[in-house]
Amino acid sequence: PLFTKHRIIVILFSCSSSTADHRITDQTINHESYLKAEVSWARKMGYEITRFTGEVDEELICAICGLVLDIPVQIRQCEHCFCSSCIHEWLKHQQLCPVDRNPVSVMEDLIQAPRILRNLLSRLKISCDNKDFGCGAVVKLDCLQSHLEQCQYNPKRPVVCEKGCELVVPLDEVPQHNCIKELHKLLRVFSTKLDEMGGKVDQLEIQVSEQYREILVQKEIIRGLQATTAASVNCSEGNRPDETEKAIQMVRWLSTLKPARVRRWGGMISTPDAVLQAIIKRALHDCGCPQHLLGELMSNAHERQWPSGLSTLETRQLNRRRYEQYVTKRIPGKQAIVIMASENEHMGESMIISPGIVMIFAHGVE
Repeated sequence: PLFTKHRIIVILFSCSSSTADHRITDQTINHESYLKAEVSWARKMGYEITRFTGEVDEELICAICGLVLDIPVQIRQCEHCFCSSCIHEWLKHQQLCPVDRNPVSVMEDLIQAPRILRNLLSRLKISCDNKDFGCGAVVKLDCLQSHLEQCQYNPKRPVVCEKGCELVVPLDEVPQHNCIKELHKLLRVFSTKLDEMGGKVDQLEIQVSEQYREILVQKEIIRGLQATTAASVNCSEGNRPDETEKAIQMVRWLSTLKPARVRRWGGMISTPDAVLQAIIKRALHDCGCPQHLLGELMSNAHERQWPSGLSTLETRQLNRRRYEQYVTKRIPGKQAIVIMASENEHMGESMIISPGIVMIFAHGVE
């Protein structure tokens, strides 16, 4: 096999313009330094022959590394077999078969080795990688990997730390293992991942918020069109109100209001007087409520305009448990909330009216 000896004959060809002087130089090259040379594909890739019991057929030897084949592949044209790693590394430097020097393409000409060759390899018996650590097991080649994962002599076998941290560490690292240091490392990793996930959550929240606003716009457009259909029948197209612009104004206004929390729904003022309504109306105006909504919302501040589920004290008592399901926004600086129809469709017609309801409280709004 190639490159298994420590002496390598290097043939140097030097040509001048007048004469061709062919000189052969015999150089002794240390195998370790050769591994670091430009032709790095010459490093060993297969299994050491001395690890096998019995004779190993020469057909099972890789011609590149000189060792027993590991993950064998075959060149389609000439049918020569090599270790997968060896031939791929070789072809990075020259597109020729190492044996007969015929051209080879990595993508087209390399195929899986024949089944009979793979079966012969799998039946070979090999000593454990941990023989030097005391393991005397000899297993079939195709069972080697599963044995190594469970081998009691494997210095890299994962074990659970018994010092307190219960982390899984390689066996040979147990003496140097520092529980506190490793837990700090793990904490930093989790902290980094948590920050990354927090950033992704923030992005998703922004996307959801944008989509929610778009949905509200569409809902308000539909609501406005339904409300103005009858009134617009005799109007020219040019005189019809711009429902899209109104919907956008409403969504922008709602986005400026903070969510409200009502601690005591029993403090609701269902029949506010004119003075109290004027104060709330002024607060709505000051916080940017669109003019086309202002009048409708204030007319819905009295129980006489409320839906059937809120119109009387008795029905309000019956539906009290449902109040917490409302999506509410607080009117800035006041003990009052806005409950918009576009945000509360889940409540049903008996608990909400269009475009929304203003509820005024004596106390209990946060």
